[in-house]
Amino acid sequence: MDMELTCNAETPPGYEMKYGIKNKTFETGDGKSDSVDETVPVAVIDPWALPELNVQFTQWSELTCFKKMKRLFLHYILKTVLLLAVLYLFICSLGFMGDAFKLLGGKTAGKAFQESNILSNPVAGLMIGVLATVLLQSSSTTTTIIVSMVAEEVLTVKLAIPIVMGANIGTSITNTIVSLGHIANKDEFRRAFAGATIHDMFNWLTVLVLLPLEVISGYLEWLSGVLVESLKLQADKEADKDFLQVIIGPFTKLIIQMDKHVIENIAKGKNEYLDQSILKTCCDKIKTYMNQTVLEMVNGTLVNSSKELQATCKKPCEYLFRSVAKVWSDSAIGAVLLVLALIIMCACLVAIVKLLHSLLKGQMAVTIRKFVNANFPGRVCGYFTGYLAIIIGAGFTVLIQSSSVFTSSLTPLVGMGVISLDRMYPLTLGSNIGTTATGILAAMAQDIDKVPHALQIAFCHLFFNISGILIFYPIPFFRPPIGAAKFLGTETAKYRWFSLVYLILMFFVIPAITFALSEVSWIALTAVLVPIAVVIFVLAVIKCIQTKKPGILPQKLQNWKWLPKPLRSLEPYDRIMMKATGNCICCRKCGYCKGIYVEEVPAKKHKLNQNVDSTDTIVTEF
Repeated sequence: MDMELTCNAETPPGYEMKYGIKNKTFETGDGKSDSVDETVPVAVIDPWALPELNVQFTQWSELTCFKKMKRLFLHYILKTVLLLAVLYLFICSLGFMGDAFKLLGGKTAGKAFQESNILSNPVAGLMIGVLATVLLQSSSTTTTIIVSMVAEEVLTVKLAIPIVMGANIGTSITNTIVSLGHIANKDEFRRAFAGATIHDMFNWLTVLVLLPLEVISGYLEWLSGVLVESLKLQADKEADKDFLQVIIGPFTKLIIQMDKHVIENIAKGKNEYLDQSILKTCCDKIKTYMNQTVLEMVNGTLVNSSKELQATCKKPCEYLFRSVAKVWSDSAIGAVLLVLALIIMCACLVAIVKLLHSLLKGQMAVTIRKFVNANFPGRVCGYFTGYLAIIIGAGFTVLIQSSSVFTSSLTPLVGMGVISLDRMYPLTLGSNIGTTATGILAAMAQDIDKVPHALQIAFCHLFFNISGILIFYPIPFFRPPIGAAKFLGTETAKYRWFSLVYLILMFFVIPAITFALSEVSWIALTAVLVPIAVVIFVLAVIKCIQTKKPGILPQKLQNWKWLPKPLRSLEPYDRIMMKATGNCICCRKCGYCKGIYVEEVPAKKHKLNQNVDSTDTIVTEF
C-alpha cells in the first residue's frame, strides 16, 4: 500500500519514502480531458524491514511441571542438538562441494597459474583468480597456492596481487548458491539473496577502485613490503593449520580425501603431476634420504644437503570413493560428489530453516533478534556498533578459516529475518579480513628464506580488504554495496530465474569474456569495458537522484518510461521464461515461474495523504 506524503510529514514506521509517478487527469477548456504525470513523494512499505515474529507462545509460568520438562527437553535441548548436527552436515556439504570442484577443475586452475606471460596482464590475472576460486570453491586454497608460488619465486608479488583480488571475488559464489535454498518463499529469497550478494558487490566495487590504483601506484606492494621489512621473521612449520578440518575432518575423511599438493605443484610448473590423481592414495609415507655434498653456485661454498631417493607407502588411505578411484576418473568422481554435496546442502538448509523457525518463537525470538541487530546507545556510540560486528566476523572467520562457511551460515538467518541486511554487511566485511589469516599462516609455514615474499603477498590480501572497508563503510550514507544488493534482491524476488542468470554471468561469463578481451589487446579491452562502465555509472547516478531528489532532473529523466520495456525491465524476458518453463512442475514448485508484475498500486486514504483521491494510481516502480 502506498501513501502520498505531505511536504513536512515524517515517514511512518515500517515504511520508506520513495518518489512515484502520479497520473493526474484534468478537464480542458473545450470539454475534453487530458492527463499529466506528476512526481510525488510516496510512503511505501519497506520490504527490507525485519518481518514480524510469531510471539504467540505460552508463557513459562503458565505451564505445568510436565509441560515445562517437555518444553525444556524436546523444544530447547533436542532441537538445539539437532540444529547443531544439521549445521555440522551443512558445513561438511560445503567441504564436499569444494572437493568436487577441485576434482572437476582443479588441474585446469593449476595450469592457469603456469602462464606467467598471461599473468603479466593485471586484468587477466584478476579473472584467473576469479575463475580459479570458483573452480576450487575456496579462496583459502587459491591464496595458499599463490603464497606458495610467490615463496618459490614462480610468481612475483606484483603479478600475484590481481590474482588475490580475483580470489576475493570468486569466494562469494558459495553463499550465493546457498541463498537459492529460499527460492520458494519470495520474501525470504529477497532477503537471503541480498544478504549473499552484498559480499559480491563489496568485492567487485573494491576491485574496480583498487585494481587501477594498484596498477598506477603499486601502493599495496609498497605498503606490505615496508611492513615485512620492519618485522623480525621466523618460520613456523606448525602455523599452516586448518582448524575447520579438525572439526569436520573425522567425517569428511570417511567419504573422500584430497591431495592438496597436486594442484599446488601443477601451478608451480611441475607437469609430471598432470597425470596424477587429485585423490589421496597414501596416508603415511616412509621417505628415504641420502646426505651428499653439492657445490652451492650462489656463494661458491660447499654445503651438506639431503636428497630424497624414494617414498614408500606405509599406510594406504581408506575412504568411500577410494574403492572406485581406479575405475572412475577424477571428473566422474567429482560429478558424483557434487550431486551428493548439493543434495546434502539443500536438505540441511531446509532442516536448518525449519528448526530455526521452530526454535525462534515467543519472547526469546524477539530478544535474540533485538540483541543481534541492536546498536550501542547514543548516536555516536551507535555508529561504532558496526565496527564491533566487523571484529566479530573477523574473529569467527579466523577461527574456522573459511569466509564461505561463515557467510553461508549467516545467509539463512538473513532470509528468515533474524539478521538485518545492515548487520550482515559489517559481518561480511569482517569475514573478508578474517579469511586473510589463512594466507598469513601459509606464509609463516614456508622456509625462513622464503617467508618475506610469501608474507608480503599475504599482507597485500589483508591491506586490500582493509582498504575496501575504509572506502565503503565509514560514511553511513556511502555504502553502495547495500544498495546494489537490495536492487538484486528485489529483482530476483520478482523474477527468480534471474538468480541463475546472475550466477552464470557474474562468475563465469563476464570473467571469461574479460579474460579473452585482455588477451587480445589492451585496446580491445578498453574499447569494450570503458563505454560499458561509463554507461553503468551514469545510470546509477541518475537512478540515485530519481530515488532521492527527482525534482532536480529534467521531466523526461525522472523515470525510465521513455525507454523501451526490454531496456528497463525484466518483464519481457520473464514472459519468455514463462513460456519456456511454464509447464514445468519443478519450476512451479521452486518458484522460478512466479514472476510478479505489481507496478501500479491504488492509493488509499491515510492521515498523511492530503491530495490523493481513491481513484488515483501511483506508480512507484519505474
